[in-house]
Amino acid sequence: MKAFMYISDLLIPLVMCSIVIYGLLHKVDIFQSFIDGAKEGLSVVVSILPTLVALMLGVGMLKSSGGLDGLVRLLSPLVASTNFPKEVLPIALMRTVSSSASTGLILDIFQTYGPDSFIGRLVSIMFGCTETIFYTMSVYFMTIKVKNTRYTVVGGLIASFVGILCAYFLTCYLFG
Repeated sequence: MKAFMYISDLLIPLVMCSIVIYGLLHKVDIFQSFIDGAKEGLSVVVSILPTLVALMLGVGMLKSSGGLDGLVRLLSPLVASTNFPKEVLPIALMRTVSSSASTGLILDIFQTYGPDSFIGRLVSIMFGCTETIFYTMSVYFMTIKVKNTRYTVVGGLIASFVGILCAYFLTCYLFG
């Protein structure tokens, strides 16, 4: 186990040194390449900033207006017939939109139930099994100027739903 710790501590410096050595061997102006990459990265940030602001504003409005609570109340009767904890519904819904908002909700779960509780473990596994579909689509598709997303939303939502189910069954099997 300690060997993995040493390897992980050295991995980033080794990669950085390898890049520099590769650049020197191939007579690449490393500093200028770094500056060009930073300029390109900055232009990408500037181009996606309006999308990120709109997404964060929408998430804030959804939470503040009670829209998320209303959606949870609407879906609660469907979940009531299963053993799926209704406390996890807001995270399942918010995870498709915003990682930071769902992280905040998960921290609330940890404070209320504890990270080692069934619900705490469920949301932890669920966080790793799902993706922020709308955030990812808005950032990446806008960056590469994709207008027709075709089946991406449907496929992403299905994959997220399957991830939530798998997280639930894994939690039940391993810890239930």
